[in-house]
Amino acid sequence: MANPKSLLLYFIVTSLLRTSVDAQNYVTELQDNFYHSSCPDAESTIQKAVFSEVDKNLKLAAGLIRMQFHDCFVGGCDASVLLDGNDTEKTALVNQHLSGFEVIDVAKEAVEAVCPGVVSCADIIAFAARDSTIRLNGTGWAVQGGRKDGCISFANIAEDELPPPTFNVSQLIDSFARRGLSKEQMVILSGSHTVGVGHCDKFIERLYNFSENHSTDPSLNSTLAAQLKKDCPPRTFNTTLEIFMDVITPGQFDANYYVGLTKREGLFTSDQSLFEDSRTNDIVKSLISERTFELEFGRAMRAMGAVGVKTEGPVRLNCRKNND
Repeated sequence: MANPKSLLLYFIVTSLLRTSVDAQNYVTELQDNFYHSSCPDAESTIQKAVFSEVDKNLKLAAGLIRMQFHDCFVGGCDASVLLDGNDTEKTALVNQHLSGFEVIDVAKEAVEAVCPGVVSCADIIAFAARDSTIRLNGTGWAVQGGRKDGCISFANIAEDELPPPTFNVSQLIDSFARRGLSKEQMVILSGSHTVGVGHCDKFIERLYNFSENHSTDPSLNSTLAAQLKKDCPPRTFNTTLEIFMDVITPGQFDANYYVGLTKREGLFTSDQSLFEDSRTNDIVKSLISERTFELEFGRAMRAMGAVGVKTEGPVRLNCRKNND
């Protein structure tokens, strides 16, 4: 997948993308109701397919929301995360637990049947994230369309670009700012963790030998810490065990993620830091309002969906591979 010419092209494109992100000077042609003329049934067809698939396994809905984030933060929202190959993004360790690829396949097949070669895989990811939020009892938003699909995908770039769960607020602010996203939008988008799960290896350092003065991270609720130590014993933990990131209403898309942060129940360092840091504490408190979170989350997803989009290029006929 990674030949020298494509690798050089990738770094050129990424460099240009970062320059535009730093300047927050996006020039896109994304539009609401983008397919109203070219494929009027696109959104309803995709939604029907997504609903049908996630109803079989609701965990896939959370995976599809996460998928858009993992796609957009690596070279822009171009469905590069879907490409198969030995060293593509989906093979990166950071994407080890990413799920929902089969749902995208089904949605793509369905929309190709009604409008061949019209709807991009990148747009399908965006629609699927919105539809998955709805299926988890969240509120939808108007998704813009018009993205084209990328042709290159590298695992090492995903490892470098996706913020890890150990990031503090300064690192998170910088990571999002490089995509033209604000501190407020970073905290809002973190709210998707209300339906997320974590694995022991992503927070184990908070449980044991945390520092010279504290064996356990003092910003972690002691009751939750005791339970997590049972679930994740040192050196012998189950790497496939899934721990809910919102223990108040797990699996429900709501504002209780932020309530949990006020109780120091954030699973990752990157979660709990949002409440502990004075720069983001007030934002967390404001998002405890269900109405505020529902409204702001949709707005933030629209902003993230515009990161580094390509409005020229191919529409992949199969989301897993480039066109012949």
